[in-house]
Amino acid sequence: MSESIPSPFSYAILRVVPRVERGERFNAGVVLYCRQRAFLGAKVDLDERRLNALAPDSPVDEVRAQLDALVRVAEGDPECGPIARMPQSERFGWLVAPSSTIIQPSEVHTGLSDDPEATLAALFAELVEPIRNDGATR
Repeated sequence: MSESIPSPFSYAILRVVPRVERGERFNAGVVLYCRQRAFLGAKVDLDERRLNALAPDSPVDEVRAQLDALVRVAEGDPECGPIARMPQSERFGWLVAPSSTIIQPSEVHTGLSDDPEATLAALFAELVEPIRNDGATR
């Protein structure tokens, strides 16, 4: 049985910044792109308690809809507009471009993976899911 050679990938954290002027933010998703494996994926989850704590007047449904739209763009959902119909590399560039909206990407990070989907899930668990008191994620 031959061992799989890991492929390079790039990823960014998707952050919610409800009031840009305050600079407060929290992680709400991860987007990962691996050209060699033709993989582009995003995983999101909105922590409504955090959003309400930072900005009680934030429109939760609108923020959730924006996050969900980013996942659909990553998936290439043609009903999500012209950006979703672009090649994966261009969609990734669009998803991780600096933004002044309520959803902002982090800087792009890199790594190696032989299973980008599993890597996306692991990054999401590490970077987005809340840590419980016992140290585990939810």
